[in-house]
Amino acid sequence: MPDSLIASVRFDADGLVPAIAQDTHSGQVLMLAYMNAEALECTLREQRAVYFSRSRGKLWRKGEESGNIQKLIDIRLDCDGDTLLLRVEQVGGVACHTGRAHCFYRAIRNDGWYDAEPVIIDPKQLYTTSTPEE
Repeated sequence: MPDSLIASVRFDADGLVPAIAQDTHSGQVLMLAYMNAEALECTLREQRAVYFSRSRGKLWRKGEESGNIQKLIDIRLDCDGDTLLLRVEQVGGVACHTGRAHCFYRAIRNDGWYDAEPVIIDPKQLYTTSTPEE
């Protein structure tokens, strides 16, 4: 991968850039995660979403435990160069560690948050080890 691709991205002081994953078929925003330069390089090389886990301090290949990988279809850089949009094919239909199709399942009702989206797969069935905090 040409160094100019990585050099065009404005990483923050911690060396990270927000990466929004969007379902290429439905247009649904699936999740927000972060990438460092290595994660971006791996994503482009492997053609699947690879993020940097801030809580674990290491690279995280989406679906490495659950099997619900995100196949990369397209990647975009915003006008300021500081946010990535990954258009992906979500394998397995579950992007969220809670077992939902996407991470934006909470909505406001009256004065509080409620779960507006159903659990598709019980999180205990998704992971071979403990459920990640992503």
